[in-house]
Amino acid sequence: MESIEKSTEDTVRQRKQNHSLDQTVLKENGAAHGHVKCLVEWKKHMEVVKAEIVETMSSQMKDLLDKAVEDTLQSYTRDNVASVPDKKLRNEDSGRGKIFKARASLVDELMEVEHFRTIYHMFAAAFCVFVISTVAVDSIDQGRLVLEFDLFFYSFGQTSTVVWSWTCLFIYTLLVPYKILHFWGSRFSKSKHPFLLSASVISIFGICQFCVLGIFPTYIVLHYKLPPASSFIVTLEQVRFVMKSYSFLRETVPSVIRKERNPDQLPKLSSYLYFLFCPTLIYRDSYPRTPYIRWNYVVKNFAQFLACVFFLNFTFVTLCIPVFTNMIKQPLNIRTMVLSVFHATLPGTFFLLTSFFALLHCWLNAFAEMLRFADRMFYKDWWNSKSFSNYYRTWNVVIHDWLYYYVYQDILWLCNRRFRTGAMLAVFFMSAIVHEYALTLSLGYFYPVMFCLFAIFGVVFNFFINDTLTCPLWNVVLWTFLFIGQGIQLCLYCQEWYARKHCPLTEKTFWGLVTPRSWSCQI
Repeated sequence: MESIEKSTEDTVRQRKQNHSLDQTVLKENGAAHGHVKCLVEWKKHMEVVKAEIVETMSSQMKDLLDKAVEDTLQSYTRDNVASVPDKKLRNEDSGRGKIFKARASLVDELMEVEHFRTIYHMFAAAFCVFVISTVAVDSIDQGRLVLEFDLFFYSFGQTSTVVWSWTCLFIYTLLVPYKILHFWGSRFSKSKHPFLLSASVISIFGICQFCVLGIFPTYIVLHYKLPPASSFIVTLEQVRFVMKSYSFLRETVPSVIRKERNPDQLPKLSSYLYFLFCPTLIYRDSYPRTPYIRWNYVVKNFAQFLACVFFLNFTFVTLCIPVFTNMIKQPLNIRTMVLSVFHATLPGTFFLLTSFFALLHCWLNAFAEMLRFADRMFYKDWWNSKSFSNYYRTWNVVIHDWLYYYVYQDILWLCNRRFRTGAMLAVFFMSAIVHEYALTLSLGYFYPVMFCLFAIFGVVFNFFINDTLTCPLWNVVLWTFLFIGQGIQLCLYCQEWYARKHCPLTEKTFWGLVTPRSWSCQI
C-alpha cells in the first residue's frame, strides 16, 4: 500500500514537473515569437525611414544640381556669347547684362585655406629676404645703410600737378555728363524734333569729351613732362573717366528713348558719384552692398599695395638698372638680345604678378570695402587657364566686362549678329591701342612693343591656343609664353629708355621720334 502511494506521489510530482517544463517552454517560445515580431516591425520602420531619407537626399541633390546647372549656364552665357545662337546681343534695360551679386575676391577665398596662406607667407618672407639682402650688400659695399628710393621719388614726382589735373578731370566727369543727360532726358519726350535735339546734344558733348578728357590730360603729361608713374596715373584716370562716363550714358539713354524712364526717374547725382569711385565700369542705379566696413581689411590692403610698390622699386633698382644701363655700350646682335630678354624674364615675371596683386586685388578691394561694394569678382582664376582666350577673359574682369558689353555685343548688334570674328578683332585692336597709348605717354616715347604683342601675337594665340585645348600641359605652355612675353617687353622698353638717354636726337623729326633709338645707338 505504501509503495502504491509512493508511486502515485512520484507520478503526480513528475506530471507537475512536466507541466512546469511545458509552461517554461511555452513562455520561451512566446518570448522568441515576440522578439521576432519586434524585429519585423523594426525592419519595416527602418525601411520607411530609409525611404524618407533617400527621398529627402534626392530632393536636396536635385536642387543642388539644378542650381549648379543654372550657375554654369549663366557663366557659360556670359563668357561664351559666340556659342549661344539665341542670346540677345543688346541689353533690354539696365537691369540685364552683367549681374552684380555679393561675392568675395578669389584670393580672399583662397586665403581661408591654410596651405594657400602658407604659400602667401613664403612670398612675403622672400620679399623680406630680398630687401634685407639688398640693404646688407649695399651697407657692406659703402659702409653705411643705403636705401635706394631715388627711383621711387623720381617716378612719382610732381605730385601737385597730378592732384590738380585729376581734380579737374573728376569735376568735369561728375558734372558735365550728368547735367547733359538730365537736360536731354527732360526734353526728349516733349520735343517736336527729338532727332535734332539728340544730334545737337551729342555734338556738343562729343566736343567737350574730346577737349577735356582727350586733349587736356595729354597736354598735362607732355607740357609738364611728368615722370613715368605720375604720367601713368593721369593717363589711367583719363581712360577710366572716359569709360565711366560712357557706361553711365550707355545704360541710361536707351531707357529714356524707350520711355522706360520718366524725367523724374533719371539717375540721382549720389548714384553717379558712387559709381565714379566704386570698382566697376558698368553703371547701375544701385549695387549689392555689405552691411559694414572692415577698416582693418582696408588698412591691410593699402599696406600690401605699398609693399608691392616698394618691391617693384627694389626689383628695378637691383635687377634692371645695373644691367640695362651698361647694355647700351655693347653691340646690338642676336646673342646680346637673347641674353637680355631671358635676363629680363625674372623681373618681368615679378612685375606681372606684383602688378596683378597690387592693382586688381589690393587696390580694388580696399576701395570696394570702403564703399561697401559687395561684388568683388575683379578677376577669376586666370592662373589656371589652359588657353589665351580664357586668360584674356579672366585676367581683368573689370575691363573685360566693359569691352564685352559695350564693344563686342554692340558691334554684333549693329552687324545683325554677324562678323563675330570682326567684332573680336575690334576689341583686341581697341585694347592694344589704349595700352600702347598709356605706355607711350608714360615713358615719353613711341615704341609699339605692347601693341605688336597684343594686337598680333595675342590675336594669333587667341585663335590657336583656344578653349578646345583641355590638357594641363597647355597651362605650362601659357605660363611659358607669359614669362617670355614679359621678358621681351621689359627688355625692349628698358633698352629704348637708356638709348634715348645716351643718344638724344640732334634734330627732332617725325621719323626720328618714332624710330627706335636702341637700334642705332652706340656709345
